[in-house]
Amino acid sequence: MLPSGTLSGQTAVVTGGGSGIGLGIARELGRLGAKVVLAGRKPDRLEAAQSSLAEEGIEALAVATDIRDPEQVESLMNRAVEETGRLDMLVNSAAGNFIVDSEKLSVNGWNAVVNTVLNGTFYCTRAAGLKMIELGNGGRMLSIVASYAWTGGPRTVHSVAAKAGVVAMTRTLAVEWAHYGIRVNAICPGPTDTEGARPLWADPAEEARLKAKIPVGRFGTVEEMGRAASYLLSPYADFVNGEVFVIDGGEWLGKGLTS
Repeated sequence: MLPSGTLSGQTAVVTGGGSGIGLGIARELGRLGAKVVLAGRKPDRLEAAQSSLAEEGIEALAVATDIRDPEQVESLMNRAVEETGRLDMLVNSAAGNFIVDSEKLSVNGWNAVVNTVLNGTFYCTRAAGLKMIELGNGGRMLSIVASYAWTGGPRTVHSVAAKAGVVAMTRTLAVEWAHYGIRVNAICPGPTDTEGARPLWADPAEEARLKAKIPVGRFGTVEEMGRAASYLLSPYADFVNGEVFVIDGGEWLGKGLTS
C-alpha cells in the first residue's frame, strides 16, 4: 500500500510477533524497509518467524520476552537499541484470553489476562516511550484492541477490562507524549483468518454463522491488518494521533444482524 522503502532505516519492536496478526504486521513493516525486533514468550515460535522473514529478505531479530516482567521488557528495548541504534516503532500485539462465566472467573484467571494485556502493554509502552524520549527522534506506537472494549463482551470480563484500559491509555498518551513527537494509536481487528483462530470455526456451520454476523460477509486477512498498521506507523499518518482504527467489516456495528 505504501511506497517501497517508506520505513527504511527505522526499527520496530513487535510483541506477539511470532505468529498471527503480530507477525503479519512485522512482515509488512519489514517489507517497507524497517528492521524488525520480534518479541514473544516462545523462543521456537520466534525463531520460526525470524526464519520465515529472512526467506523474504526481511531483517529480523528475535528476543524471547515475557512482557509481564518489566525487567525483561526493559532488556528487550535495550537490545533493540543496542543492535540497531534506534527505536522508532512499537507494536503491542501480545495478548491472552479465554472464555469463562464471570461468576466462575478466579482471581488468578483475571490476573493472567490483565497482567498480559493491560500491564504488559503498559510496561512495553513505558519502556519504549522512555527510549524514544531519550533518543530524541520521536516515535510511533500501535496497540491491538477489540471492539468489546466499548460494547462489552459476555464471558470475557477480564479481557474487556484490559482492552478498555489499553484504549484509555492510548488516548491519554497520545495527548501527553505528542510534544515529544510520539504518536500513539490502536487498531481494532474483527475476526481474522489466522492459524490460531481457525479452530474456532473448524465446523463449516460455525464458520457460516460467524460470517453471517459480519456485514461484508467474510473474515479479515492478516495482510489487511498489516497494511492498516503500516499506514498508522508511517510518516503518511503523522497527523493521526489517539485514534482507534476499526477493521472488522462492520461487525460491531451490525450486532443486530440475525441472519
